[in-house]
Amino acid sequence: MSILIISFFLVIILLLSYLILWRINTRKYVSSGTVASAYDSWTQDKLLERLWGEHIHLGFYPPKKNIDFREAKVQFVHELVRWSGLDKLPRGSRVLDVGCGIGGSSRILANYYGFNVTGITISPAQVRRARELTPLECKCNFKVMDALDLKFEEGAFDGVWSVEAGAHMNDKTKFADQMLRTLRPGGFLALADWNSRDLKKQPPSIIERIILKQLLEQWVHPKFMSINEFSNILTNNKNSSGQVIFENWNSFTNPSWFDSIFEGIRRPNAILSLGPGAIIKSIREIPTILLMDWAFKKGLMEFGVYKCRG
Repeated sequence: MSILIISFFLVIILLLSYLILWRINTRKYVSSGTVASAYDSWTQDKLLERLWGEHIHLGFYPPKKNIDFREAKVQFVHELVRWSGLDKLPRGSRVLDVGCGIGGSSRILANYYGFNVTGITISPAQVRRARELTPLECKCNFKVMDALDLKFEEGAFDGVWSVEAGAHMNDKTKFADQMLRTLRPGGFLALADWNSRDLKKQPPSIIERIILKQLLEQWVHPKFMSINEFSNILTNNKNSSGQVIFENWNSFTNPSWFDSIFEGIRRPNAILSLGPGAIIKSIREIPTILLMDWAFKKGLMEFGVYKCRG
């Protein structure tokens, strides 16, 4: 009996130590520089790429259909292209990928749809890795650039694409303005992002406040915005056609969270081959992933997709 009691308390101590370390090592948003540093680190240790593949975003899971985690990510790109109307653009169209990561979506847009793609990210490490992964014949080029200060002329692109980048933007209005400024009149904007529910209409409970704080501080998010709020920003922008369509894709994307944990079980060598440090790092992310899963399933968070014309 005494051995069981000692074992129980040891487990409790280990769990508490783990949670304390998780809280101490937060990744709070301070500036765009902290976002760049976080993604530089995630890219250089290669853990995220080994587990999530070349697409660092959630997947699309069709109803009543079994689909692999990485296949779901590719499926997501094609679903958003079709839903947004981006596939109506002719081959050779110029498309800007805002927050391109290591270039997974950019390469699909170039190889499958024939677009000339420019991908931008604030992380120099991501740009280097995107270039390494992209064959010379693929019509993609990648640049280090702040999405809130795009160095392109007005109307430079036929399409603008952005997936899960907006949550890292401190100024959502400027984020929208920069994308729409570079989109030609009549061009297509396709955007997906993590949103909170409307917290003004339905204020969060104490527990929800605590969870939102963790979701912000663990993955360098300055603030979340509701789908309606961001839709209004797009609608009222001077470079927008004013016709913004949006949907909540929670039901299609939610399986990604648990799948991202199970991926480490399906492909254990992806972690083990990187050494003991990778095991610790992967375990460190589990509480945040579980909180994300809970928040999206409960409707505290929403996966917003948006489309509009320039």
